[in-house]
Amino acid sequence: MTDDAPELRASDADRERVAEVLRDALAEGRLDMAEFEERLDATYSARTYGDLAPITRDLPVGGAGAAPRVSMTKEPERDGGWAGRITGAEGSSTWAVAVMSGFQRKGRWTVPRRFNCFAFWGGGEIDLRDADFAAGEVVINCVAIMGGMNVVVPPGVEVVVRGIGFMGGFDHSEEGVLGDPGAPRVIVTGFAFWGGVGVERKVTRAERQRLKEERRQEKLERRQERERLERGSGRQELDASRHDSHDSHDRHGFDGLHDLHGSSRERELEPERERRRDT
Repeated sequence: MTDDAPELRASDADRERVAEVLRDALAEGRLDMAEFEERLDATYSARTYGDLAPITRDLPVGGAGAAPRVSMTKEPERDGGWAGRITGAEGSSTWAVAVMSGFQRKGRWTVPRRFNCFAFWGGGEIDLRDADFAAGEVVINCVAIMGGMNVVVPPGVEVVVRGIGFMGGFDHSEEGVLGDPGAPRVIVTGFAFWGGVGVERKVTRAERQRLKEERRQEKLERRQERERLERGSGRQELDASRHDSHDSHDRHGFDGLHDLHGSSRERELEPERERRRDT
């Protein structure tokens, strides 16, 4: 898989591909439930390709008998439109099971036309925010028995909820929101007994980071504008203070000169006053 670069960091998509191999092996009887859960825990806690390699080394892929390999070729960036995300390809994962455990479908994966999932005393997360879609309409069929599941959709996707709950329920809060032109339609159906299936709408991590950066930039610009105004106000106050000081200096200088001139005049007139008193 990655013997040539085991130190490279694994992505969510890499971990999901390995998890899918484990699920196939469980369905074929190659792994028992204890082995499956142990390896699945190791898969989702793996940090590098080197951590992932031993997990499926003794398992065949698709009956070909070859050891599964995680692709090190990064997929091209999307063009940003919905047309590029409705691929018509086969789903990369078509089912999921959690029995007293949990499962996740997230990151870059292809949602099939129908995705079936089951949780018993467990839970699961089906995250469609970064996913591609096999068709313009996909069905997420959830069966939750004393467990729960959560379906996360991106903005712009139309959601229809048709599930039935018995001492449980399906979340209908995201219904009625019109989808973007060309966006896929997601139908959430199934059955919940003493459990629940939630549906929530969230932006992608990249979009959340972009919005966060925009808010940070706006705050920075407001702070710079406030500092500029404060500097301008301080400069005006300093100029006014200097002007007042100059006026005061001139006034005091004039008054001092006037007092000096008056004193000299008084000394000149003093002998004349003395002479008049003597006469």
